[in-house]
Amino acid sequence: MYSHLLVTVAYDKGHDASPSLEIAKALAAPGARITLLHVMEPAPVFALDYLPEGWHDEMRAAIVSDLEALAEGIGNATGLVVEGDAAHEILETARDQRVDCIVIASHRPGSQGLFLGSTASKVVARAQCAIHVARRK
Repeated sequence: MYSHLLVTVAYDKGHDASPSLEIAKALAAPGARITLLHVMEPAPVFALDYLPEGWHDEMRAAIVSDLEALAEGIGNATGLVVEGDAAHEILETARDQRVDCIVIASHRPGSQGLFLGSTASKVVARAQCAIHVARRK
């Protein structure tokens, strides 16, 4: 049982945070803290001229709202949005907040994941705490 779990929440197509949240609740000790984390990666520079003014703030507000709604259904949970490289920010947040378990979803690796690595594999390789990888179907 863990006292502070970090659950990564992605908003890519087909991602459902429910399995990761259920895992976190099952692994949590009574009274444990659960932090729901989304990392906003920077938009490609070439795309910035094509995005409407205010897109970044609107997207961030929508994500914060969604994380708050997810957290409401879990005791002692909070949402957090940070910006940067996903693996780096997950690891920094886990270290800074003294997380003792990270719950992260992962696709089954394909050839691209084997050569380039995925966020989950980078986090697993470098984390200083326990990791639970929730396999996506």
